Amino acid sequence: MPLLINRVIADDSWLLVDEDNFAAHIDENVVVPYELFAAHTDSLINAAGKLGVRINGDQDLNLILQNLDKVALVAIEFPAFTDGRGFSFARILRRSGFTGQIRAEGDVTRDRLEYMERCGFDAFAIPADRYSDDIVSAFGEVPVHYQGSADDERPIFRQN
Repeated sequence: MPLLINRVIADDSWLLVDEDNFAAHIDENVVVPYELFAAHTDSLINAAGKLGVRINGDQDLNLILQNLDKVALVAIEFPAFTDGRGFSFARILRRSGFTGQIRAEGDVTRDRLEYMERCGFDAFAIPADRYSDDIVSAFGEVPVHYQGSADDERPIFRQN
């Protein structure tokens, strides 16, 4: 699966671990499922390696928000095109001061890349069947935006 980081194809330097093997890799740069992070928060945030957490829209973002300074990567799963909760998660993370990598995983499509980036994503795990060599040209294809971005300081909704 190609990985696009800051609009450039990159190698994935993170190791995805689960309950069975996280202890063996605790001092490496690991991405753990949210359930594992919730169950072993103290040992994971005090490990020598960098920590990434994989979350989906059904899970509580507050645990990650309470540990923003200990988390270097948040991978947000998009289980289906119709599930937009990941956009909100990315926006909340950036507006809360998270400066680490926010990675979109799952149903990541070309037509949503720019919108994902505007919400705060800077990395995209693109399914191989949806990847093309011109994927980077997706950014900038939409010249007009009706909403602010994660970097905007102005409110999204204005009263007249």
